[in-house]
Amino acid sequence: MTGRRRTPDSSPSSPSSPRPRRAARYAVALAAGAVLTAGCGTVPGTGGGAGDGTVRVMTWAPQNTGATNKPGMPAMARAYAKWLNRHGGVGGRTLTVLTCNEHNDSVGAAKCARRAAAENVVAVVGSYSQFGDSFLAPLESAGIPYIGGYGVTSDEFTGPYSYPVNGGQPALLAGLGQALAAGCGPVALVRPDSIAGDELPALLDSGLKAGGHPAATDQLAAEDATEYGEEAERALRSATADPARKGCVVPALGDRTDTFMDSFRRARADHAPVRTATVLGSVDQTEINATGGASGPYEGAYITGWYPVASDPRWSPMKQVINEEAFGDNSIDPADAGVQTTWIAYTVLRAVLERIGDGDVTPEAVRHTLDGGLKVSTGGLTPTLHWPDETRLAAVGFPRLVNADVTLQVVREGKLTAVRPGGTGAAAGGDMTRTLESADVG
Repeated sequence: MTGRRRTPDSSPSSPSSPRPRRAARYAVALAAGAVLTAGCGTVPGTGGGAGDGTVRVMTWAPQNTGATNKPGMPAMARAYAKWLNRHGGVGGRTLTVLTCNEHNDSVGAAKCARRAAAENVVAVVGSYSQFGDSFLAPLESAGIPYIGGYGVTSDEFTGPYSYPVNGGQPALLAGLGQALAAGCGPVALVRPDSIAGDELPALLDSGLKAGGHPAATDQLAAEDATEYGEEAERALRSATADPARKGCVVPALGDRTDTFMDSFRRARADHAPVRTATVLGSVDQTEINATGGASGPYEGAYITGWYPVASDPRWSPMKQVINEEAFGDNSIDPADAGVQTTWIAYTVLRAVLERIGDGDVTPEAVRHTLDGGLKVSTGGLTPTLHWPDETRLAAVGFPRLVNADVTLQVVREGKLTAVRPGGTGAAAGGDMTRTLESADVG
């Protein structure tokens, strides 16, 4: 999770008071103006608008920035639309996907949201932005639902028009903490010095606490640094403080995790051995390969994800769509959690459109369908998804978090491998709802 820290005079109300915070979010977003962002586009060869047999949606993500980038998400959305339209659309309607580069910037995120409203989209689907307090207000003002965001900030689990498909960073960090509790000595968390990064320690600690382990050491790092030598040294000193137990270092720096690991590899030779662990989104198979595979720093590391490993046959339909509509597009990696989330989000959208049938497809109709008890099967990639008015996690500030399942993976011989039930650690991940219920996120 990333996101630049606010200055004191612009900081929102405490997370423990969501209504004032939401009001502030509305004010900031609506005061930003109505200028539309550059860098937005539409699937080639499609047009759309009310009454012409099309359904118009938007997918956004940061691209070509100095921090986290998710180009595979809009690319997956375009591929899905092409595939769906080539196979007859939904109920005789074609799908139009607009895309927008939110530039990893709060102003860019708000501009993308205002463009979605201006273009009369019925939903924003399968998108990534760390600036929920900037984009959710204009979407809510226009009545536009946000389906299957990446889950990078807690705003996506509080907004009434947000329909998440995974447990976001809360579930991943809680699951990782639970997995590390039994086998780690001191745990050092290296995370961004940012608003979103401030949420991480309590989430990781909730899992550690569930396993009877002390809290992790919280170490802040710049989200856009070019090297992390000092941070690596501090993490290693902290993780090796108990000579009787092998410690663990948990880098959670998004796209900058690989930069941290470059510094970490050089620094670890001067310290006792430690184990590494992180969450998908900070590390994937490509990064494991680039850092040495079986001989690299991630060998033996626990990594939590939301979904089955990329080699699981349940991903075959997604891979078929990519092969048919985006063969050779290197931005779409089937193992990327953002691409996978986009696929699941569009699976939800299709189920909504099928339920609406011949009725008018409007933002209100999409919301009412989602709120009306619709249950969506994702082919086993997630539990059956549905969005009640309030969930068990409402008391800890996540009223929209409906899927707290995580998968526990381990790097074996340089490959991400599922940890099966009965294996080491916290079995094979599982539902983190009970663990998150005890999280101190106020």
